Amino acid sequence: MSVQAKQHLQHRLAAPRTVRRSVAMALGAGLLLTGCGADYPLGEAQRQAAENNTSKLSGTVTGGGSSAQNSAMNAWIGGFATMNPKVQVQYASVGSGAGRAGLLAGATTFAGSDAYLKESEVADSQETCGPAGAINIPTYISPISVAFNLPGIKELTFDAQTLAQIFSGTITSWQDPAIKALNPDTNIPDVPMTAVARSDDSGTTENFTDYLHAAAPQDWKHDPSGSWPGGLGSEQAQGNSGVVTTVARTPGALTYADDSLVDESLGKAKLRVGETDVAVSGESAALAVTASQRAPGRGEHDIALDLDRKTTKAGAYPLVLVSYFIVCSSYSDPNTVELIKAFGNYIVSDEGQQVAADSAKSAPMPTELAVEAAAAIESITLRH
Repeated sequence: MSVQAKQHLQHRLAAPRTVRRSVAMALGAGLLLTGCGADYPLGEAQRQAAENNTSKLSGTVTGGGSSAQNSAMNAWIGGFATMNPKVQVQYASVGSGAGRAGLLAGATTFAGSDAYLKESEVADSQETCGPAGAINIPTYISPISVAFNLPGIKELTFDAQTLAQIFSGTITSWQDPAIKALNPDTNIPDVPMTAVARSDDSGTTENFTDYLHAAAPQDWKHDPSGSWPGGLGSEQAQGNSGVVTTVARTPGALTYADDSLVDESLGKAKLRVGETDVAVSGESAALAVTASQRAPGRGEHDIALDLDRKTTKAGAYPLVLVSYFIVCSSYSDPNTVELIKAFGNYIVSDEGQQVAADSAKSAPMPTELAVEAAAAIESITLRH
């Protein structure tokens, strides 16, 4: 997809709901293909695969949403295209909230989101997705790093209470006793502290505030939300890459971001979980997910997960996001059903999960969860 076409999609997905609905029909494959250019947008390797491939699948699948999921999505698109070179999967990294809104408006085929659809959104989805609405299918597990820029320091420890006080504005100095108590052997420089939050509607923010709300309710008075609470005075930036870039150029700054976007130029915090300090990793995130439960009141194949943010399970890192592949339970076009099921099955396969782990440092889904996800994808039907 060309830059112009991607920007067009981003603008449409971010538009007010009434505008999105008025253009939903226009945002079909024809519009999204405008400016996308070559038959093989991934280049020569895709062209050669097409000439030697027996896959009969063809067409276009469009999606948008989570920026945390973007690296994994690019890897999935590339891997899927190698096996199905006549299928174009297009994804705009516009944030989880805009991605969910785009699907509900019928502007895209699927959404990527770091927060599952609320019950009200499931009800809204019935207009686009039929009587059973849309379903949440977990596909990407990744820890959320607390990343910081302190010259000469690559590792600190925080607990939920201290993080809640920092991001609510109660703690405003790196010399605060609470930080020193958690890091007694570290000489932290006396530089201005700048907490950086997301400016867009973000599933990463919803997961971060859910963690603070559950694990430090006395220090974080705000309900979990994809939108950063007003009045806190935090500096803000767009997307995971935006907050990381802001921290990288601001000594003394810290933020929360999908771990795949945090490189070695920044420090990463360990979390105090029970009596243990747990480093951020895909493995520690996956352990936290195994302690989760299905959200109550959902359909058989709606795999919305309620994470246990207060777990003390050994080695578990509860500041984790589970990102979802959100799809309609039914589509009116048979080719769309075939394409979305093929792409979804690739994502949750062992190969698809390994591709994501290699490119985005995500954690492969636990076996039982992967089986449930595959069954949910197979449940997608043709709507008559």
